[in-house]
Amino acid sequence: MDIRTRLIRFAARPRDPAAMALAGVLGAAFERHGLRTLPMPGLDAEATRRLLARWFPHADAALGLDWAALQGAERQEPRSDEIEDLRALLRDHADAGAGSAEECEAVACALACASLGDNHLWQDLCLPSRRELTALIGRWFPALAARNTHDMKWKKFFYKQLCEREALFICKAPSCGVCTDYGVCFGPEEAVPAAAQA
Repeated sequence: MDIRTRLIRFAARPRDPAAMALAGVLGAAFERHGLRTLPMPGLDAEATRRLLARWFPHADAALGLDWAALQGAERQEPRSDEIEDLRALLRDHADAGAGSAEECEAVACALACASLGDNHLWQDLCLPSRRELTALIGRWFPALAARNTHDMKWKKFFYKQLCEREALFICKAPSCGVCTDYGVCFGPEEAVPAAAQA
């Protein structure tokens, strides 16, 4: 049984898109880097322990996590600046009514880490479809969700927002409507071969 599936078994709300996304990111990180390294850059051992206790009670014991050994065992992420920029974007659009600040930070961290993946964002979060991703963003970051008026693919939308924040405009066309890559940025996000995904 993979770690993501084991986490879902301990989830307080297994059908909650946030719980599914967190399980996806945590599970993939633990499987890739091992259980002796913290799974998400930017969350220290104590924050990770509280995250697991809140979303997946008792999963840490079932996984055999050694919290004393995990103190200071942060994973080096060469793109940590991107993760922090994405977390800041999400944090700036968080809805305080969706949950506690710590819960919101955990969801933002999961979204930011998954945004570095090679697949569609919903796939890198191990969500069943884009529908759950849209529900997750709409609940936790509704002001940001409201800005995606043309249903741009979420990962591309996040990076476009980062570019606009820095007044960087790297798109090859002056507007999305006249760009030859319109179909790449907008439209359905179906499962496609990894080499063709963006």
